Order: sequence, then C-alpha cells, then structure tokens
Amino acid sequence: MKYTKLPNTDIKVSKICLGTMTWGNQNTQNEGFAQMDFALDKGVNFFDCAELYPVPATKETYGETERIIGNWFAKTGHRDKVVLASKIAGTGDYTAHIRTNGFSKEALNEAVNNSLKRLQTDYIDLYQLHWPERDTNYFGVRDYKHNTADKWEDNFNEILFNLDEIIKSGKIRQVGISNEKAWGTMRYLEESKKHNLPKMITIQNAYSLINRVFEGDLAEVAYRENVGLLAYSPMAFGVLSGKYVKGIDAENARLNLFPRFSRYSSKQSTEATKRYLKIAEDNNMSLAQMALAFVNERPFLTSNIIGATSIEQLEENIDSINMSLSDEVMKAIDTVHAEIPNPAP
Repeated sequence: MKYTKLPNTDIKVSKICLGTMTWGNQNTQNEGFAQMDFALDKGVNFFDCAELYPVPATKETYGETERIIGNWFAKTGHRDKVVLASKIAGTGDYTAHIRTNGFSKEALNEAVNNSLKRLQTDYIDLYQLHWPERDTNYFGVRDYKHNTADKWEDNFNEILFNLDEIIKSGKIRQVGISNEKAWGTMRYLEESKKHNLPKMITIQNAYSLINRVFEGDLAEVAYRENVGLLAYSPMAFGVLSGKYVKGIDAENARLNLFPRFSRYSSKQSTEATKRYLKIAEDNNMSLAQMALAFVNERPFLTSNIIGATSIEQLEENIDSINMSLSDEVMKAIDTVHAEIPNPAP
C-alpha cells in the first residue's frame, strides 16, 4: 500500500480509501465485516462513511452503514487502526427523513453525536459536509444557473465556528467538504484564514475517467491551498469496469438494481467507456485497473475511495495501487478526453 497524509496534518492515510455505502443494502453486515478485515490486511487504514448511508438513502436504512462499522469496531477492537471519515447529510427532499435544519449548530451537534453512537467510538477523524446547503450545480448538473428563489444565506463563518466548538470537544479531529464547488471551497478557506477557524482540509468529489470536472477550477484550488481530493466514484458506479458495455453485468449490479442512478449512463459516457476499454485491453489491463490507476496517480489526490460488493472486486480495486500507467497510455486517455470531455459531470 502507498500512504500520504491528510493535508496540514500528521494523520497518515492509505491512498486507497475503503468506501462503505453499499453496506446495509447491497451488502450484509457479515459482508461488510469481511471487507473491512480484508482491506485492513491489505494496508488500507482509511474508511469513509456517512450518516445517510447506505445508498439509496431511505428512512428504513438510515445510519445502517455506520452501525455496521461500529459493530465491527466493537467485535475487533480495531478502532485505533483506522482513520475514520463520516459526513453530515445536506438538505433536500432526499434527506428530509433525517432532518431539515441544514448545517445549523443543532444539526451539526445532533449528527455528530448520533454518528458517534452508531460508530461506537469517541471521535471521528475527518468530518465532512456531504453537499452544500445553497442551490448550486452538484450531483451531475453540468452548468451553474442562478436560482433567484434560493433562500440560502451566507453561513460559512457560522458553520466553521460551530465545527470549531465540536473539534475542541474532542468529538472530531479535522473537517472537510464534499460535492462542493470552487466558490464554496474558497469561501470556507477565506473564513478560516480571516477568523482563525478550522480549515477544510479535504474535498470529496466525484472524479474518474469520465468525470474530470475537478481539473477545471478545483485542481488549482487543491494545489495552491493544500486541500486534498478524496475521489469518489472512480469506477463510475461500475461503468468503468466495462461490464455494462460488454454485456456481462449481473442482475444485482448497481445500475440494474437502481436504474435512477443514471449519472454515468449517457450515450457519450458509453462511447467514452468503449474507447477506454480498448485502450486498457490493448495494453493488457482490465478497464477497472486502468481507471483506478489513473485516479491513483493524480498529483492533487489524497485518497481514492473504492467500493465493492464482493471480495474479488475489492481485491482487484486495492491492487490498482501497484499499477503505473505509461506515457503512451496517458496520451491515449487524454485523446479520448479531448474528444469526449467529461460526459458524466
């Protein structure tokens, strides 16, 4: 395994992070336990979860993923071997069953305390805001269009102040953002600098061969402000395994179970995937290996969040850390990207 540090800290994390959002829905508790055992044995010490997991989020399954992780900690005693990340859910119809008061002081304290109980731990290493409260273009929306009906009011300072109190209580160690844009990222950084408040040290956004939107503005922010990318969906919901274009997907594959998750299923995404598959096969790699190795090698990456529903998938995904892409392969990838840029924003 290869390791780095969470930006601005001495916290060492594996460059492969174990994603957990299938546990409690597509995966049972025992399967989640097996994945954590296997990943830890392979040197993966960084686990990412969220209060709303598993996905799709429902009232009935709310918090189940965190409960599974907490039960594993209780069974194994391995809490001290894991750097643990979790998230507070953002606002919207999708999460109305959780709460409706956004990132208010009450919401943050409630979310942290409930996560700690489910996780059976006294602290969370990295606590993240799952998506912005304001109306902006995240989750597959390509362009920003201002909504004059948006009632959000600037509360960056208030959020950081409240997070600072929770950090001082010892319940969380560091803070980060997710599904955020360049403007929001810089506003948080501006407030932390001006008022000596906690810095958002990581940003967890989608990043893959078919979604390189991060490279537009956020890559510069990441470099200049030392904010590390935690890349999610590096396999684009399994699309970049090649199984859908090759017609070998199982009935219980994610996009077959949940067809409404269509972010990575456009005609352009399918065409780009076919071209990337050819590059991989021409160079004696699986598309999954190439897709993950591409993300692993990005200079602005802190950790690559991989998820799997089987140990076999998990092993292949983790082993991608040992691969390196040649200049020839990178040139071929960039050629496809130039012809079909970001088909799945």
